[in-house]
Amino acid sequence: MQPAPLARFIDTHPRLFVLTGAGCSTDSGIPDYRDTDGAWKRTPPITYQAFMGQEGTRRRYWARSLVGWRHFGAAQPNDTHHALHRLEAQGRLELLVTQNVDGLHQRAGQRRVVDLHGRLDQVRCMGCAWRQSRGVFQQELDRLNPGWAELQATEAPDGDADLEATYFDDFLVPPCPACGGVLKPDVVFFGENVPRERVAQGMQSLEAADAVLVVGSSLMVFSGYRFVHAAARTGKPVAAVNLGKTRADPLLCLKVEQPCAEALAFLLD
Repeated sequence: MQPAPLARFIDTHPRLFVLTGAGCSTDSGIPDYRDTDGAWKRTPPITYQAFMGQEGTRRRYWARSLVGWRHFGAAQPNDTHHALHRLEAQGRLELLVTQNVDGLHQRAGQRRVVDLHGRLDQVRCMGCAWRQSRGVFQQELDRLNPGWAELQATEAPDGDADLEATYFDDFLVPPCPACGGVLKPDVVFFGENVPRERVAQGMQSLEAADAVLVVGSSLMVFSGYRFVHAAARTGKPVAAVNLGKTRADPLLCLKVEQPCAEALAFLLD
């Protein structure tokens, strides 16, 4: 029996650069952002400028995050994460760059990972770079805002929750204990630059790879699309697994419109 096109693509390109997005984690119960046309399903995420510039915006963000974290923080890797880990275990993965901030690739055992947009399980001070685990910070938010964690709300991407009609003025957000600065999740917000060293590491590995596999991303955000564009410019073949439109459709040599776990199931056989 002839292998499916995606299996053939992987078999003939033993040094893969893998780029993943929100579609990888939907089977773990974490919602994605975009519909099959690449448009937002909901209000776009908060911007860096709004978070840093307005105390009320920070209160609203952390209140919604307090409620959403109980679900987001408990998410477990799914078969997509395990299938991609299998590629690494077989020595077929040059690097995995993820646009996700959930850490689920690492929890599945993946080692060669660049968290392009950071990790939501860490909090950092924007003044002195002091850091703390999100779990410990959650306990402090709970202590300062009793009863909030029990509020019911619809889960949203990136550990958020829909609390649109809630009054946030009394919500307390602690300052940095080291310098009194603003605490922010250690992730790249819209309007914020991806750290240069992460991009440089990705580009270096892309040069060493012989093909690119995109899994669960529409590539509408330039931070991820740049790698596909760079690969196509140098003649490296690019395949994508994604439900619906991607920004890179004209650059793809193969597109598989299936759920990620279904498309990659053969790796777990």
